[in-house]
Amino acid sequence: MAAPLHVRGRGLPDGEPVEWWVVDGRLSAEPAQGAETVWDGGWILPGLVDAHCHVGLGQHGEIPMDETIAQAETERAVGALLLRDAGSPTDTRGFDDRADMPRIIRAGRHLARPKRYQRGFAIELEDEWQLPDAIARQARWGDGWVKLVGDWIDRDLGDLAPLWSDDVLEAAIDAAHANGARVTAHVFSEDALPGLIRAGIDCIEHGTGLTDDTVDLMVEYGTALVPTLINIENFPGIAAAAEKYPRYQQHMRALYQSCGPRIAAAREAGVPIYAGSDAGSTVAHGRIADEVEALKGIGMTPTEALGAACWDAREWLRRPGLEHGASADLVCYADDPRSGPDVLAAPSRIILRGVVY
Repeated sequence: MAAPLHVRGRGLPDGEPVEWWVVDGRLSAEPAQGAETVWDGGWILPGLVDAHCHVGLGQHGEIPMDETIAQAETERAVGALLLRDAGSPTDTRGFDDRADMPRIIRAGRHLARPKRYQRGFAIELEDEWQLPDAIARQARWGDGWVKLVGDWIDRDLGDLAPLWSDDVLEAAIDAAHANGARVTAHVFSEDALPGLIRAGIDCIEHGTGLTDDTVDLMVEYGTALVPTLINIENFPGIAAAAEKYPRYQQHMRALYQSCGPRIAAAREAGVPIYAGSDAGSTVAHGRIADEVEALKGIGMTPTEALGAACWDAREWLRRPGLEHGASADLVCYADDPRSGPDVLAAPSRIILRGVVY
């Protein structure tokens, strides 16, 4: 049994003094005799959250376990101790038994149609009416989330297009909810959004095609948004590589240009927004601080942006923050972590499951 630990500093969002003891890997509000003080002063937060990343996903799909472990260790090193894995072909459930790995909330495999997503990433369904059964299976396999591909390039059309009919989506999302899981979807364009939102989807990833009407729908239905802003910076390169599809090229460039104002409008309307880097294929792991900084660019205050990757995200994901009995997953900073990505990405002390890193 490890000796008890003690930390003291200021918390957020209120900036008030906080003091905790760590006993058997859990937080205690009660003083523990003989505790070693491992942090005194500065700022103490619950572990950061990356609400959209892919541990075990590479540019061509599944990756070896040693690379998967390295991805998770990179996240731990920047204080991202809770990860919502938004689709991965690599089974990381063994990480749950490892005290040195961040906690992962898995959404199972992406669900898509044949040749309508990146090769090697998704379970591909020949018939769209296979989706309700497939989503129920992924709901039972995962950790309370399922990931759909809502739109992707249709090569016959030469542009982004929805993958699923509205009635299929309604049946599928109902099946996920009946199995205790929430549903999220990759969506770049405008056309897929109304059907997904009206079907009761819980979250939209990216959301570059939001309009005033679909923002209003998200508010009405309580749909959350994880915009992955640092990944949207890849849109010009994606467009440049698609010379065979000029309509798609033009659309991707237009989505990129309008993304900031659209996401800002969603925030202003009251859509809940959380921070996710989309790390795992084209985005390197360990960049949640950059996503927090990008959220400031769409109008979030520094405290609001940090909350989107910390205490607010934890509440949304139904995971505890700083509270008695919670796992001792903490990040400590000598300087104010709201001051910029250089500070946020380099915690002075990381404590995961009661172990100091």
